[in-house]
Amino acid sequence: MERSATSPDAWIASLPDDQRADIELLDRTIAGAMPGQERVLWEGTFWGGTEQRIIGYGALQVVERGATVDWFLVGLARQQRHISVYVSAVEDGRYLVQAYADRLGKVRVGSASIAVRRATDLDLAVLRELVGHAVSSTGPGGGSR
Repeated sequence: MERSATSPDAWIASLPDDQRADIELLDRTIAGAMPGQERVLWEGTFWGGTEQRIIGYGALQVVERGATVDWFLVGLARQQRHISVYVSAVEDGRYLVQAYADRLGKVRVGSASIAVRRATDLDLAVLRELVGHAVSSTGPGGGSR
């Protein structure tokens, strides 16, 4: 995946009406919990081989397949049947999403991802807390994972 020349706002505006409101709400929630952090649209082939557009918040450098690459701390993506929120922060050897899993609401949780059908199924106050924790655990301006 690479940073796109398309702005996150332009991508959100291009979404169908029935999906735009959920993405807008989650975008505002995540961006609001990360003041001063970058917000960039990433496009391309995501891990697993699917084509994705992901709004990335914050900046990290991660090691992927032996190479150091730029990445985002938190990501927001629309999938075919759900919305994904990715949180790339690790604490005490496990992804932060795992520590918040039982408080996030009506969601499915992976290692570093949250899948939700509608934004209102996710406890937004807990999401803000999780995102704030991710920012504080990586330090100002991001960090390495």
